[in-house]
Amino acid sequence: VCVAGILRERMLFNMSEEEWDPVLATHLKGTFTVFRAASAVMRKQEGGGTLIGFTSGNHQGSVSQANYSAAKGGIISLVRSAALGLHRYGVTANAVAPVARTRMSAGVPMELKEIGEPEDVAALVVYLLSERARAEGITGQVYTIAGPKIAVWAQPRELRAGYAEGAPWTPERIAEFLPGTVGVDPMPMLARVAEMAAAAKSGDRPNR
Repeated sequence: VCVAGILRERMLFNMSEEEWDPVLATHLKGTFTVFRAASAVMRKQEGGGTLIGFTSGNHQGSVSQANYSAAKGGIISLVRSAALGLHRYGVTANAVAPVARTRMSAGVPMELKEIGEPEDVAALVVYLLSERARAEGITGQVYTIAGPKIAVWAQPRELRAGYAEGAPWTPERIAEFLPGTVGVDPMPMLARVAEMAAAAKSGDRPNR
């Protein structure tokens, strides 16, 4: 189980490499080094094993934490890669995206309808580490636990597709074809940008 994390909050255009690098090193590289060492042992042992990385709902994107968001998205891809690569050895890999009050999240300017305590996450982690979870074939998943709620995140997949007939794609043809045929997949977080800005302006910190 890899849980280490730090924050260096800054808008993307103001973020320095000194603020970017340690966040990626702690979250993403830290998870990689733990997974690498643990999987080397687990693949040789009878009964396999389980790897758990910690991500966040911020993998969807963040207004002022691009470094943190990129790292958390990377952890999800790492978990899915581990699930694929280690399946034949009986090793599972999953990610937990908790919503809980911690010292690190105390300053997040966002009102959350469901928020729990760190202790709420423990039962999910224990279950995912169990032989029963491995027997159920639970691997490559991302779970959120937030107080009374538990949820699984969707796997990435194509939403809609269109095909060129006859002539190849050109920028002009795409401009005519894409909006009405392929369209967009709206960002849930984009709809909350105004809400988050208002919370930040008012000094509301409901996670404290």
